[in-house]
Amino acid sequence: MLGLSEPSHKTAPPAARESPRLNQIVLAGFMGAGKSTVGPLLAQALGWRFADLDHVIEIACAKTVAEIFRDHGEAYFRQREKEAAERMRNERSIVLALGGGTLEDPETLSTLLSSAATCMVFLDAPLPELLARIQDGDSGNGGDGGDEVRPLLRRQEELQARHRRRLPHYRAAHFTVVTSGLQPHEVAERILSHVRQRWLV
Repeated sequence: MLGLSEPSHKTAPPAARESPRLNQIVLAGFMGAGKSTVGPLLAQALGWRFADLDHVIEIACAKTVAEIFRDHGEAYFRQREKEAAERMRNERSIVLALGGGTLEDPETLSTLLSSAATCMVFLDAPLPELLARIQDGDSGNGGDGGDEVRPLLRRQEELQARHRRRLPHYRAAHFTVVTSGLQPHEVAERILSHVRQRWLV
């Protein structure tokens, strides 16, 4: 997990000591993490917009994520996902929820982490808890094929491998919130407390 720079020494010019202004909060995590639930709460608290990257892709393609996977396959979806993330990178005053697999693209991960005006947050929870949330209908599927995730839920080994593969990418985020035992508004409050200590919002 990337650390954040501490303020410079007192002898540095004033501009060097100022916190950067935050333009984006990016929420990352596996399916069931709660990105699409916490995101709107954050956006409302800040007076910002909320966007779900899957919805951005659906609008651009005029198809649902499930239809894109069905008609074109995962490789096609991932390319559209990369393009959508690139389009969103310069949006201001926005909370953006990524798909579960968005950060597997190294260029996308690097782009999102390189901006001083972007804070990426990893919403973490044990895999069994994430899967229970999906089965209970509490969260979206995060770019994992929409309705086609249900057969995937029956292939536990495949899901576990996918989760393990993605964890290092998620952990590259600026900070992590472990969401177990927390209500969505509590997760949002923790994120807000953190960013207000390090950025101007």
